[in-house]
Amino acid sequence: MRRYDDPVEVRKGPVGNAVDDVEGALEGPAQFLWRGKLWKVRAVLAHWVETGAWWQSAGARAVIGTDDYSVVEPGEPLGEPVSRPGDRTGDLLAERELWRVEAAAGMSPDPGVFDLSFDWSDGSWQLVGCVD
Repeated sequence: MRRYDDPVEVRKGPVGNAVDDVEGALEGPAQFLWRGKLWKVRAVLAHWVETGAWWQSAGARAVIGTDDYSVVEPGEPLGEPVSRPGDRTGDLLAERELWRVEAAAGMSPDPGVFDLSFDWSDGSWQLVGCVD
C-alpha cells in the first residue's frame, strides 16, 4: 500500500448492511474527490478508530521521566521542556476514524483499495493509503 497524506472531499452515505435499514444506518464514505477524479465507493472493507499518539505528549513524557529540561545550576528554577520539531502535545484523546474502501473512478471496471481518514479534531478527510 502506498502512503499518502492528501486532502480529499468526501460525500457520506449509508454503508454496509445498513443501506436497507435507514433508521440504524451507519454513515461512511460513499464518494470521494481525489486529484480531480470522483471515486465511487463500492464496498467498505474495514472501519476502525485510532487514538492520537498519547505517548508522545508532554504529559506522558513527564510521568515516565523522559522530558528534556535545560541544565540548571542548583537553586535555579527549572526551565521549560525543550520542544522538538513535530512534537504533538495536543489533546491526549485525539482520534481519527479510518475507512478502508474499495472504489472505482467513473465507470472504470477496475477498482482500487483506499484508506480514508476522518480527523475529529478539525473535521477534515485525508486519503492516507492506496492500492490500485
